[in-house]
Amino acid sequence: MLKHLSILAVAAGLASATGLAKVTNQCDFEVTLWSVGKDISVGRTLAKGESYAEPFAVDPKTGGRTLKITRDRDGLFTGKPQTNFAYSLTPPSIWYDLSDVFGDPFKGYKLRLASDDDTCPAVQWDKGVPLGGNHTHVCRADASVVLTLCA
Repeated sequence: MLKHLSILAVAAGLASATGLAKVTNQCDFEVTLWSVGKDISVGRTLAKGESYAEPFAVDPKTGGRTLKITRDRDGLFTGKPQTNFAYSLTPPSIWYDLSDVFGDPFKGYKLRLASDDDTCPAVQWDKGVPLGGNHTHVCRADASVVLTLCA
């Protein structure tokens, strides 16, 4: 019995060893998100108030993953403007950044990328467009990082 409890305790510890990459949509319009690494997930449409989360994971081919967000349901495949929340898990750390490609889909709307660990750096785009400089930051891998759209 004690052996089974020890195995469960170890499994629980491993399950909680990494945080989450999370996107919360507070915009008055829907957005579509894809999780991209070696493979591309099915698009997930988020209405106002809805969220998507995935545990940080190492992608065996690319090393990292990117949550690609557009304002169009087919935007990933039609070259629409994207906001990309990229992360790379290298225990005991998580590296994360925020960027736009093909335009600025949230121009005029505040974006905030922040950890639930207040000691980790945050990225905030008050006008929804990238600021100059480097937006790559590092935090503990067991801390979650949340991108809030229309924060």
